[in-house]
Amino acid sequence: MRRAVLALLLVAGVALGGSAAAGTFGGGRAAAAAHATARPDVVFILTDDLSWNLIDGRIAPHVMQLERRGETFDHYFVADSLCCPSRATIFTGLFPHDSGVVTNFPPFGGFEEFQARHLARRTFAVAAQRRGYRTSLLGKYLNGYGDRDMAAGRAPIPPGWTDWHVSNNTGYREFDYLLDENGRVNFYGGPTGACGVTGTPDNYGVDVLNARARAFIARSGRRPFLLEVATFAPHKPSTPAPRDGCDFPGLRQPRDSSFDTGNTDPPGWLGHRRPLTRREIRTLDKTYRKRARSVEAVDKLLADVEATLAARHLLDRTYIVFSSDNGYHMGQHRLMRGKQTAFETDIRVPLIVAGPGVPQGRRVSRVVQNVDLAPTFERIAGITPARSVDGHSLLPLLHPAGPPVRWRTVALVEHHGPDLNRSDPDYETGRRGGNPTTYQAIRISARRLPAFRGPVEALYVEYRDGAHEREYYDLRRDPFERHNAWHRLSRAQRRELHRVLARLRRCHGARACWAAGLPR
Repeated sequence: MRRAVLALLLVAGVALGGSAAAGTFGGGRAAAAAHATARPDVVFILTDDLSWNLIDGRIAPHVMQLERRGETFDHYFVADSLCCPSRATIFTGLFPHDSGVVTNFPPFGGFEEFQARHLARRTFAVAAQRRGYRTSLLGKYLNGYGDRDMAAGRAPIPPGWTDWHVSNNTGYREFDYLLDENGRVNFYGGPTGACGVTGTPDNYGVDVLNARARAFIARSGRRPFLLEVATFAPHKPSTPAPRDGCDFPGLRQPRDSSFDTGNTDPPGWLGHRRPLTRREIRTLDKTYRKRARSVEAVDKLLADVEATLAARHLLDRTYIVFSSDNGYHMGQHRLMRGKQTAFETDIRVPLIVAGPGVPQGRRVSRVVQNVDLAPTFERIAGITPARSVDGHSLLPLLHPAGPPVRWRTVALVEHHGPDLNRSDPDYETGRRGGNPTTYQAIRISARRLPAFRGPVEALYVEYRDGAHEREYYDLRRDPFERHNAWHRLSRAQRRELHRVLARLRRCHGARACWAAGLPR
């Protein structure tokens, strides 16, 4: 452990061209003075498969501190609970039906489809770099990136990135992985991270990203920067840092009322499932412990990055954004492990933002989506987002002033399935994991909706298979989505739900998608 800390400090010291003496990281006050008249900096920490039940004071105390320092968006939904489509949406501000990236691999998604559609030229990084920002991407980019090229010792660096330390699918392992570092592919070996492992853990993936992030901040100089640290953790195999490999010995997967409980009137892909076996439940508990252990290093990354910003007197002028590309279900609705469904476990993920002028300890219940991140980052950088972007900047919610702003009440979720690619890291074997067919859905949080009486807090799903199945969950009465109430709706209510969903899934551009998310 001591050797690992020393190695990380040495990396930061080398990047600074000197020692980190007196807590100023080599001239931090001078750097802060140079930044005084510059635009705000952005640090975006994007985790992989992080569910809300891992944001716990024992597992992630620094994330909890970030909540107290900023705003927590408790109605933040991803447009597709799958890695590559979600990341394409985050980079571009486009819904999957506009990005065209709807799976993790070709022919309908992945890095190759992102490139083929020239989306790499439309990311927030390109816009920020044109505005004078130094940009850095660390960790995971898009599924399929570098899987063949890195083995040959080279991989393309997309436009918009000043600094590039990105892995291919070997990064999921956290040890024995390849990392393209500004055009040079390096191999990082090491121990496995299993409980009780000793040795030199300096190559642990999240810790390497931690060191690269702090070094990038230290080199910021006079220019504003935008840094994205995209960890592979806690995605399976959920390898923890060796120092954390024995933590939480008695921790169990949380049991809400949907855990190991079948749904009434389920869609065909979900079906009427038998109860989980004791062995399956033990597997879920073991997996949850591994996920929790892997999050500890992410929490440390956040703490170390904040300490670096504070030492350089940049913390008060930096937006720190913490989130995940999608959620994860484990045992709910008698599903084993997976994502891709429209249930809250999968589509509702953490979004926590702290920064200059952001109220402390505030919870925001407005409906926001990952489609909003790109225009938010661009507005922070002083850029007017393109009209073709589907999302909406979150700055009015981050800097509330005067009367409440009018905001969308409906989120769009769209998914292409089932996943039949067994080489996909997100493929879940067997029917127990959950692998839904193609669907579009809306997650509603509205005070009023035509054809409904009173507030509406609900999920509505339309499946595009031959059966044309429907789901409707009234989350005020059924918060854990156990009872499909579609057949209890009136004809007018069904028509209204279909109309709202149809408008959203056909919307293109900021104006149309904003209007579609605000049904009259």
